[in-house]
Amino acid sequence: MKLFRWGPVGAERAGVIADDGRRLDASAVVMNYDPAFWLDGRMEELRELARSGTAAEVPADARLAAPVARPGKVVCIGLNYRDHAAETGAAIPSEPVMFMKATTSVCGPFDPLVLPPGSVATDWEVELAVVIGRRVRELTEAEALEAVGGYLIMVDYSERSWQKERGGQWVKGKSYDRFAPLGPWLATADEVPDPQALALELKVNGEVRQCGSTADMIFPVARLVAAVSEFMTLEPGDVISTGTPAGVGAGMRPPRFLRPGDVVEATVAGLGAQRQQVVAAGR
Repeated sequence: MKLFRWGPVGAERAGVIADDGRRLDASAVVMNYDPAFWLDGRMEELRELARSGTAAEVPADARLAAPVARPGKVVCIGLNYRDHAAETGAAIPSEPVMFMKATTSVCGPFDPLVLPPGSVATDWEVELAVVIGRRVRELTEAEALEAVGGYLIMVDYSERSWQKERGGQWVKGKSYDRFAPLGPWLATADEVPDPQALALELKVNGEVRQCGSTADMIFPVARLVAAVSEFMTLEPGDVISTGTPAGVGAGMRPPRFLRPGDVVEATVAGLGAQRQQVVAAGR
């Protein structure tokens, strides 16, 4: 089943994609896909709605929001593809590299990307993201995928100058508003039988910059979920973004970064596509 949220900022509501592909308003079953949703047992009602197709259709021009309401946390994994580690000059990590993005960076999959003031090195990273479906901690790798509620696309945007040159942790360069577009939909876990068999691609102005597969992860999804749960309790609606393949702007020679007017398009097999128009600071 594919779940999405739609509507203007601050007034989003739940939607579900019908079996025939139509986008339906699901607010008669559940108003929002917030943390409580994963605990209230409405999934079967949504499946019936998707099968019957009887709800009102969402307007074709409706804004799509992030498929999960404000997550409690967004945990990201760095250097999780060998080719990406190589292009950055980093050693292959011996265990998952973790960092956080502020939850205020979450936005819809087609919202414009507003560059930070004075941006000189805003970069792109297409990633498979995992949404946690229940409260868990200290999972084994064998248990980890049972805690996954669904999968979606995230583009992990970064202002590299803030990340690399301003001291401290990566979170500085990762957390600007709209630096974590999610969606366009969340595919429930049963829709993704093997999260290690998904193709990823990102284009800038129609030119392919990243092309990879989750099969090439250093640490697979199950290992990542278990590892994160060792260090913190994971709660329903939390997001774990699992790393990116080679092709980021910082890895190009010479480096190439985003400028106003650029268009970024990102896809993950079975999870749809995102598109962001890049605009100048203050827009």
